[in-house]
Amino acid sequence: MHIVEEIWSEILKESKNKISLEPESETLFEKKIFAYDNLQDSLSAKISVDLSSKEYSKNNLNNKFREVFSDPVFLERAIDDLKAINDRDPATKGFVFTLLFSKGFAALQAHRVANHFMLSKQEVFAFFLQSRSSVVYGVDIHPSAKIGQGVMLDHATGIVVGETSVIENDVSIFQGVTLGGTGKETGDRHPKVREGVLISSGAKILGNVEIGKGAKVAAGSVVLSDVMPNTTVAGVPAISVGKPMSDKPATDVDHTIEDS
Repeated sequence: MHIVEEIWSEILKESKNKISLEPESETLFEKKIFAYDNLQDSLSAKISVDLSSKEYSKNNLNNKFREVFSDPVFLERAIDDLKAINDRDPATKGFVFTLLFSKGFAALQAHRVANHFMLSKQEVFAFFLQSRSSVVYGVDIHPSAKIGQGVMLDHATGIVVGETSVIENDVSIFQGVTLGGTGKETGDRHPKVREGVLISSGAKILGNVEIGKGAKVAAGSVVLSDVMPNTTVAGVPAISVGKPMSDKPATDVDHTIEDS
């Protein structure tokens, strides 16, 4: 079975199990899951309802989201994000809970759509999605930011990602993280976060700095300069305090800094 159908089948199975445990939840699952034939339609409808406004109705948004998620590339990214959360978050209750209730996951998918329309020169709609996502999900990602797949935005409240930021594949970012600039500089002015990086809650990474592959940024740190690959940094300003215990701290999700 293809991975998309496999994940959707698992979501249907999880939904039925949740209904058996909480019968009063049946209406929710009927409206959000069983009313659709596939993951892309359920995902599109969920985000469209969340972000709809007087200017853009849920039907209008749904058509635009379905257009994007009908592309296998975008659907694959969503699947990888779902799997990342399922694999890394010890609090996860399965794929269906992530789909329905994870605002970090929803905000990331909304950004992918906003970025698509930004690249298509539909800037007004792209910025509308950014603005609504910031209000609804508490996550503010500039529509021009480049984000890979297999990314987990955990808890997600207060995450800010600037215009020229780059986040590569298999990165984990926690609540209150800022990938920002250092002032009024223009051009390429935001962080580049390489594959496998873990950025713990409240960290601020400012300027056109590179967070090397497999690095870890400790909670509350302020990073103002490049971080070498496979290095743990902590403090204000952040300095090297050791090395992560693996090559991909993003997947281990170990926030301690007592590294070897």
